[in-house]
Amino acid sequence: MTLAFRAHGKLLLTGEYAVLDGAEALAIPVRYGQTLYAQTAAPPAQLRWISTDWQGQPWFEAFFRLPDLEVIRASDESTTQRLRALLLACRHQQPAFLTDGQGWQVHMAADYPLHWGLGSSSTLVAALARWAEVDPYALLFETLGGSGYDIACAFASGPIFYQLVGRTPHVTPVPFFPPFSDRLFFVFLEKKQDSRAEIRRFRQRDTPSPQWLNAVSALTRKCALAQTLEQFAALLREHEHLLSVALDLSPVQEALFPDFPGVVKSLGAWGGDFILAASRLSAANTVRYFQEKGFPTCIPYLEMALPLAR
Repeated sequence: MTLAFRAHGKLLLTGEYAVLDGAEALAIPVRYGQTLYAQTAAPPAQLRWISTDWQGQPWFEAFFRLPDLEVIRASDESTTQRLRALLLACRHQQPAFLTDGQGWQVHMAADYPLHWGLGSSSTLVAALARWAEVDPYALLFETLGGSGYDIACAFASGPIFYQLVGRTPHVTPVPFFPPFSDRLFFVFLEKKQDSRAEIRRFRQRDTPSPQWLNAVSALTRKCALAQTLEQFAALLREHEHLLSVALDLSPVQEALFPDFPGVVKSLGAWGGDFILAASRLSAANTVRYFQEKGFPTCIPYLEMALPLAR
């Protein structure tokens, strides 16, 4: 028998960085993600792990001895050590995990290019937690760190408000179905940003004030309620300004797309991964604009969002 655990990828529309300190954020699960397939296998007392990309090609393989999870052999040392740390953290929560002498084969299958930055780590954590029957948030906080919004998206069926109150995640489904969604596009900046490095950089700055966090939370709520593209665009510009001042970084539109006839907003860690573009341009003209700028991956909102999230 094969067990299967699906975890959705994510995009953080508002509240990047601020969500780490308790601001409310708006996030959506996306149609892309990873599925963990686990089945018992010979030989006993051994775990074989294989990860494949969106084309079905293996990019990582490792063998672990059970129950001590010592590495027998692996294709990449750093990936192996991160995976082993996650497995041991699962064991910390669930002492019986992988200790019964049974052999296992695990296949972690992605259905999107992993360099897109839609949550290759969070979907791994979420799916692994489901298999091990442990708390996915505790697993994330113990190992990779972060706010946990990506874990919430991994199991969400639609858009959410996400907020950390203390260290407790609060997840609220939100009916974010903008009537102008056909004017929204996600554009890949052709490089993956290191989220953990960006979190460390943000932590080196002064602690955000309650007033700033409240302002971000208020914009999150207003964005979710916007009924016109013009209103939504104005709120995105205000959000970009708040974050730009706090991070001491230029907004992505100012840096890369000053002539875009609409608004462009960074998503998640600034400087890479996806941006959100909103404009009255036709879909064809929006795609053409970004292609001519050297960014060929331009995905309409309705093709990126999890279908149930519409």
